[in-house]
Amino acid sequence: MSFLSSALGRVKPSPTIAITTQARELKEAGRDIISLSAGEPDFVTPDNIREAGKAAIDRGETRYTSPEGILELRKAICAKFSRENNLDYAPEQVIVSTGGKQILYNALMATVNEGDEVIIPAPYWVSYPDMVMLAGGTPVVVPGEMETGYKITAEALEAAITPRTKWLIFNSPSNPTGAGYSESELKALTDVLMRHPQVWIMSDDMYEHIAYAPFVFRTPAEVEPRLHERTLTVNGVSKAYAMTGWRIGYGAGPKPLIKAMVTIQSQSTSNACSISQWASVEALEGPQDYITTSRAAFRRRRDLVVGMLNDCPGIICPTPEGAFYVYPSIAGLIGRRTPDGRVIETDADFAGALLDAEGVAVVFGAAFGLSPNFRISYAAADEDLTEACRRIRRFCESLT
Repeated sequence: MSFLSSALGRVKPSPTIAITTQARELKEAGRDIISLSAGEPDFVTPDNIREAGKAAIDRGETRYTSPEGILELRKAICAKFSRENNLDYAPEQVIVSTGGKQILYNALMATVNEGDEVIIPAPYWVSYPDMVMLAGGTPVVVPGEMETGYKITAEALEAAITPRTKWLIFNSPSNPTGAGYSESELKALTDVLMRHPQVWIMSDDMYEHIAYAPFVFRTPAEVEPRLHERTLTVNGVSKAYAMTGWRIGYGAGPKPLIKAMVTIQSQSTSNACSISQWASVEALEGPQDYITTSRAAFRRRRDLVVGMLNDCPGIICPTPEGAFYVYPSIAGLIGRRTPDGRVIETDADFAGALLDAEGVAVVFGAAFGLSPNFRISYAAADEDLTEACRRIRRFCESLT
């Protein structure tokens, strides 16, 4: 419609949300659906965190807070960065937002001008390119192939940088692949960035605590301290503490950047939910047993799904270092036909036909910028994962 903003034409609805919604609607209509499309833990928020939220309500912590977040939470975030990442920040270098997505959006809106370029390794989280385009920038996608573990090389990063490059958006462990960069791989990338002082790094560390030994998580400003003053380190409580609905993300960086992001937030959503902020203080400062327990469960599920998918004809499924996703290749299935005569020409065709035939909802790889693949979230019950993988195998075996 003519009254809509031209900016709307630069973006599209989130494919992951669209597929999850479709799966829910089919299930409500009576279909036998197993949805592996949503990227959120299936566990309940730990008791101590829920109790902290209830206590905050009982104390009357129900009013507006400062846009950047309550001081108690920002201090807890500073302590977390120091304790776990060897990064020193003061509370005025921290902003709390309504989820990690808003941290990224605030930063891009506060810094990106028309013509600025933002490097995004692929496969990427679906929202990165659209947020860059909403801010008026140009996404520069650098593919990481399966042969390189879905990770980009220092040479590829160097080749993508131009005088117009403003940011590199970096995500490890990755959504959608679960790929994690080792310290040496990360150091090779930061060495490149040190040669290009105009390029800042936006490090999305949301899956930091869902990382499987022997892989060891590192964040860029920790590996290369000289990048500290041009790094925005982004994290949150959603994935690590099963708090997706509480909607708390946080970021830390240089004071001028954080101040600009607070200005953007003060004129959009203002503060994140006060109750959620107090619950997040407990998440960061309270017992951390849940992280160890949930990580062990996710690892077991990862191994289950990887093993079963690699038994499916035409599918190759690498073993990820972290997060709760796998990103199998279906190159061996392209061009095949379903029993009703449909040709699998793309990974979107595969995902659609799989949902129709077997009731398994997955997200097609083109949504993440690298095909032909699909993403499964294994943040689901073991029995659902087992049954879903059986159905996927049956579907693959039916193709001719």
